[in-house]
This record gives sequence, C-alpha cells and structure tokens, in this order.
Amino acid sequence: MSRKELSPEEINKVLYKYENVHKSLNGINEITDGKIREYKQQGFLSSNNLFNDEEVNTSLDILMQLGLVDAKGAKLQFVKSESELKNEVEREFALRKIHDFINVEEKLRNIAFHPNIIGTITRIFGEEPVLIQDMALLKPPHGGGEKPWHQDMAYGNLTYSKAVIGVWIALDEATIDNGCMHVIPKSHQEGATPHYAVRDWQLCDTQVPVERDVQVPLLPGGVLFFHGMLYHGTPSNFSPMRRRALQFHYAPASAERVSPKEYKRMFTNEITGAEC
Repeated sequence: MSRKELSPEEINKVLYKYENVHKSLNGINEITDGKIREYKQQGFLSSNNLFNDEEVNTSLDILMQLGLVDAKGAKLQFVKSESELKNEVEREFALRKIHDFINVEEKLRNIAFHPNIIGTITRIFGEEPVLIQDMALLKPPHGGGEKPWHQDMAYGNLTYSKAVIGVWIALDEATIDNGCMHVIPKSHQEGATPHYAVRDWQLCDTQVPVERDVQVPLLPGGVLFFHGMLYHGTPSNFSPMRRRALQFHYAPASAERVSPKEYKRMFTNEITGAEC
C-alpha cells in the first residue's frame, strides 16, 4: 500500500516521529545573538512567553467571532460546504483556516507587528521585514487533519528572491497529542525541493528524512520562527483538545517576487519529469 493510501492514523505513525522534543526558550531575553546564529544553522527557533494571556485570549475571541459570527471581509476555509453546517459547533469543527484579516482586525494586526516578532525577524534578516501573509490555522479535536511535510516557499505567493520567515504563534497549548509543529532541523540547507499534489501540495513522503523529525510543543503565547525552506508539517489531531494558531510570513524588504517560470524550475518536477 502506498503512503498516500494510508489512513490518517497510519500516517501519524509512519510519517512522524515522537521521540525528539525540542525545548523552547522562555522569553524574549533568551533570544540572544547566539540563538540567532543557531536559527541560521538549524532553520528554526522557538520561545514561550512572547505573548501574554490577554493577547492570546483576545486573539482567540476575535478569531472565533470572524469564523462563527461575522467574517468582516476576512476569508474562511471550511472542509465542508457552508450550506451543510447547521450550527456554530458544526461550523467551528469544519473551519480550518481564516486569512486576510489584518486589515479588518486591528488587534490581530498588532500581533503581527508586535515588537517581539518584528525585532526578532529584523535581527535574523539584518534588514526591515515586510509582512506578506496572515492566517489562522485551526485544528479541531477528534480528527483535525494533517498538514503534510512541505516547504512554505513552495507556495507561489511566498516565493521570493531571499528566504522568507514563517512565524507560528500557539493560541492553545500545542502538544505532542494535538498536532504541534514537527520540523526537520537543517533541512533548509537543501534548498528548494520539488513538491507534488498528493494529499496536499507537499514534499514526496519518501523524500522526507522522518528519522530526523523533531517536535516543537509550545505553550499559549509561544512562537516558532522558521526558515521558508525548512521541511515541516503537523500530524492529525485525534485528541480532545483544540489546536489553534496564528501564522504570519515576512520577507526581507529588499527581496523581490520570483517569476512564475523560476518558481516552476525550483519547486515542481517540470524539468526532471519525476513522479512521487
């Protein structure tokens, strides 16, 4: 049986490892110059306590209002047709993504431009960052789906001439059981890798060195900074706990968008004709 035919439960067991758990830093003061150098080597950096309880709870309240009451122009992505969803509970459990909200919700915009975020990214880039994407990623309990292994810059709107940075902010506790982020340290050093339409737009399962998988659990208000070429993914959530997160992407101010032709060369099998 091919990996794309595995059940979600089997995918969790085969394509993710749970032995290696990354220990996050404990606040902005622990993000030293040495940790910035480590980010550049490993491709990621994480710290708890970058946002306080009020910021976390306010963000959750706003996201639930956008998703369940009034989107205010933000965009919503469901796994079912909205016409099938009969009440708020069904709506919440089918809602997977909210995006394009920073221009309609000032407090979420403030999160994206928080000094702890912008200051850290500026230190990594060595120049001013530009926000290029905003979204919330919602993994409900009892079956919230997998996001297969991928590189973020393989999504065309994030492909720039310099590496982008992803910022993943836990709003619920992100745990081993409910689908915290998994990363392959140093995989960003491999550069652009072709992606395929299998369960999603993803790396071929057989290309992922799963034996190097490291989990990054986070407390609410904790943040994962990661390189746009880093291999990462999240398994399905079969626990009874929600796993809601904000995710933003930033590019260096001097970076330019990559042309469609160059994107195809970098991230598709157009040249090799290879299949996954």
